[in-house]
Amino acid sequence: MANGRGGRSLMGPFLVINFVVYLIVLGLAGWSLDKYIDGEQNHPHLGGNPSTSFMLMFALIGGVMGASSMLAGFVHLRKWTTQTLTSAASSAIISWAITALAFGLVCKQIIMGGHRGKRLQTLEALITIAMVSQLLYILLLHAGIFRSRYGPVYGSYGPQH
Repeated sequence: MANGRGGRSLMGPFLVINFVVYLIVLGLAGWSLDKYIDGEQNHPHLGGNPSTSFMLMFALIGGVMGASSMLAGFVHLRKWTTQTLTSAASSAIISWAITALAFGLVCKQIIMGGHRGKRLQTLEALITIAMVSQLLYILLLHAGIFRSRYGPVYGSYGPQH
């Protein structure tokens, strides 16, 4: 098997799935924050509690960072060099950290209880999915550390095909 083919074949589906999940998170969080700012907390699909506004803001920030890190991942998938690996990995780690922070606020919102509409519950589930799938994507990016057949290794120079 050629150098890096094992990780590269799995990278494409992870990138597409994560990108779609982050775009849906952006749409739901944007809609919910708009309704929340307009004072429509009693909307049947919204609801919430005092932690909702914080969760929505961090979901938007995490969604933007996640979608942009997927774009860096697409560049890495196309070029597949050590230089693109470092940019894809660093942006993926930062977006995972922000998504994990949004997940912490999701947990706080669930613990506080109260009426949470269907769209908020869907957003909570998608933030959880995004956090787990982003972590798996980071592990896949760093699989080359263990064996060069899974991808470019940090510290190796030159073209890698």
